[in-house]
Amino acid sequence: MRPKPSKPRLLQAMIDAFSLPDLRRRILFTIGILVIFRFVAHIPLPGVDLGALEQLFERNALLGMLDLFSGGAMRRLSVAAMGVYPYITASIVMMLLVPVIPRLQELSREGEAGRNKINLITHWLTVPLAALQGYGEIVFLQRQGVVTSFTSLAMVAAVLSIVAGTMFLVWLGELITELGIGNGVSIIIFGGIVARLPELIGQGYLGKENFFGLVLYILIVIATVSIIIIFTEAHRRIPVQYARSVFRGGRMYRQAGSTYIPLRVNSAGMIPLIFSMSMVLFPGIVASYFANPNEPNFANTIMDLFNPNAPLPLGFFYWVMYFILSVAFTFFYTTIIYQQQDLPGILQRQGGFVPGIRPGKTTAAYLTGVINRITWGGAIFLASVAVMPFFARQITNIQVIQLSSLGLLIVVGVVLDTMKQLEAQLVMRRYEGFIK
Repeated sequence: MRPKPSKPRLLQAMIDAFSLPDLRRRILFTIGILVIFRFVAHIPLPGVDLGALEQLFERNALLGMLDLFSGGAMRRLSVAAMGVYPYITASIVMMLLVPVIPRLQELSREGEAGRNKINLITHWLTVPLAALQGYGEIVFLQRQGVVTSFTSLAMVAAVLSIVAGTMFLVWLGELITELGIGNGVSIIIFGGIVARLPELIGQGYLGKENFFGLVLYILIVIATVSIIIIFTEAHRRIPVQYARSVFRGGRMYRQAGSTYIPLRVNSAGMIPLIFSMSMVLFPGIVASYFANPNEPNFANTIMDLFNPNAPLPLGFFYWVMYFILSVAFTFFYTTIIYQQQDLPGILQRQGGFVPGIRPGKTTAAYLTGVINRITWGGAIFLASVAVMPFFARQITNIQVIQLSSLGLLIVVGVVLDTMKQLEAQLVMRRYEGFIK
C-alpha cells in the first residue's frame, strides 16, 4: 500500500501553528492590530486636495520614501502621516549618542533596566521629532498648494493629531512585540508596504503591452529577493573556546568548551540605505525652493542631478551617488554597532578566546579585520540592491512599476524574522517549523 503524500512543509507548519491555541491567539492578535493600523491610516486631516497631493508625491522622491514607512498614510495626509518614521529616527539618534554620552553608556551596561530607560528616552525624543516633521510637512504642502492655509489653532490641532497618530502606531507596534508575533514596529512598516501590493499589481497590468519586459522585470525582482535572503542569513563563524572549572571528587578540573561567534555579512540591515537616500535627496529638496520652471537656473540643474527619475545622463548621477553613499554608510554603521557590542571585552570577561589569537588587543584587531573584510560583501550587496530599480527599468524598459529596493529589504527581513520566531515557538512544542 502506497503511503499518503505528506503536506508541503510550509503548509504543515502553518496548520501546526494554528492548531496551538496560544500561538493562534498571537497570530490573530497581530493580524487584528494590522487591521486597526490600516483604519487609522485612512483618517485624513481636513483641507487637503487629494488629487494635487497625489501628483506631488509622484514628482517628489523623498516624499515617496517617507510614504513607504507610513503605508500610504502620508499620501492621504492622515493622522498617521508620519507613520513610525519619527520613532525610527529617534532610535537611530539614540544609537549614535550611546557611544558618545557617558551617562548613556552607563545605562547601556545596566542590563534590562538600562535598556528600558534608553527606550523611554527614545519615546520622549519621538514626540518632538514627530511634531517637527509633521509641522514641516504641512508647511511644505501649503507652499505647494495642496493644503489650505491653517489658522494658528488649526495648525496646532493638526500637528498634535499627527504626533498622536505616530505614538499610537508605536504603541500598537509594542503590543505586537509583547502579545503578538515578530518585531512590532517592523510589522507595522511591513503592513504598510504590503498594503500597496494592489497598486504594484495595477502598475504591472499597465505594462502588459511590453510582455517580455514585464516577465524579465519579475525575474529580476525574484532574483533580487533571493539574493537578499542569502545575504541576510550569511555570516562568518569565528570559533571560540571557553575554559571552565569543574569540581569533581574533591578536586578541581579544567574543561574546555567550544562555540562560535556568528558575524553577519550584513549586520547594518537597512539603515545605511535610509541614511544614503536621505543624503542624496536632500540637495534636490533644497534646490526645489530656488528653482524657476520658466527660466531654468543652477537650482534646476541641481534638481535634475539629484532626481532619481531624471532622464539620462543627468539621472545617472543620482544612482552613482546612491551607490557610493550606501557603501560608505554601511561601513560607518557597522563600525558603530561593533563598538557598542564590545565583543573582545565580552570574550575576555567570560574567559573565552579565539584559538591561535591572544586575548585583548590582538583579539580586537583580529575581529576588526574580519568584520572589515566581510563588510565589503555586505556593503556591495546593499549598494547593488539600492540601484536595482534603476537597472531594472533600463533593461526591461518598464517605467510604470515603481519598486523600492528599501521596501524589498524591509519585507524580506520582516518575513524572515517572523518565520524564525514562529519556528522557535513550534520547535519548543516539538513541531516541525518553516525553516529546515
